[in-house]
Amino acid sequence: MADLPPLRTLVGEGWDDYGLIDSGGGRKLERYGAYRFIRPEPQAMWEPALSASEWEAADGEFVPASDEDGGGRWYFHKPVPAEGWPLGWRETRFTASCTPFRHLGFFPDMAPVWDWLRERVADTPDPAFLNLFGYTGVGSQALAAAGAAVTHVDASKKSVAQARENAELAGLADRPVRWIVDDAGKFTAREVRRGRRYDAILLDPPKFGRGPNNERWQIEEGLAPLLADCGQLLDADSRALFLTVYAVRMSALAIGELLSQTLAHLPGTVECGELAVREEARGLLLPTAIFARWSC
Repeated sequence: MADLPPLRTLVGEGWDDYGLIDSGGGRKLERYGAYRFIRPEPQAMWEPALSASEWEAADGEFVPASDEDGGGRWYFHKPVPAEGWPLGWRETRFTASCTPFRHLGFFPDMAPVWDWLRERVADTPDPAFLNLFGYTGVGSQALAAAGAAVTHVDASKKSVAQARENAELAGLADRPVRWIVDDAGKFTAREVRRGRRYDAILLDPPKFGRGPNNERWQIEEGLAPLLADCGQLLDADSRALFLTVYAVRMSALAIGELLSQTLAHLPGTVECGELAVREEARGLLLPTAIFARWSC
């Protein structure tokens, strides 16, 4: 493959059930259905557009711990359902809730990624899609709704159970989805030995994690071998691979070059850049992650 093209920005726009209302001062104000929340956002280094009173009207705020271990807790100013509440994106349906890890059960900046993957396989009969680190399964739903046979893999038994419940909520429980609790690296290596292939692969790895048998995942160590195995699951008839990386000291160019070398045996194009969400208050783009993607 040729040199990487210029960096791209994939922009997530708000929809009825989600929006980035405002950002600034190291925080962001978002709406999740009928509820508004404040969460920390170190990249929001500018001043907020809205008044302090509009921020103070939020239903809750996640306040991080004073150390760098990612701790913290939610503080609620108004009643918020502890069991969560239903939201949707296109055909998908899922339960949002205020998790101990500051997330709300899905990652809205992934919406343009799901759209892009759906477009890549739109003309492929019965496409096979692999979703590694699939979390609560909104991406798996998005591809299943588009006609793909999905293999959803996550190391968390709780997340996979939530993904199955979300699929039932969306009326997609009868779609061909394999729900698998496993370490992503071990599962992918076994798929290579089995001679499996996929038309599209999504990888959304955390910085650090543990597998179901206490396998250790560290992205700086595990990403290259995992991508190498993913490369063996693709062939010249495959259509796409999308990799996102959050909260690590890597650059989009670095993961773009890694993906380009890993998939050098395949035709197609590698691109890289940033994911961002458009703020509703003034149209500002808030960066959320870096990405690299291959398409053919």
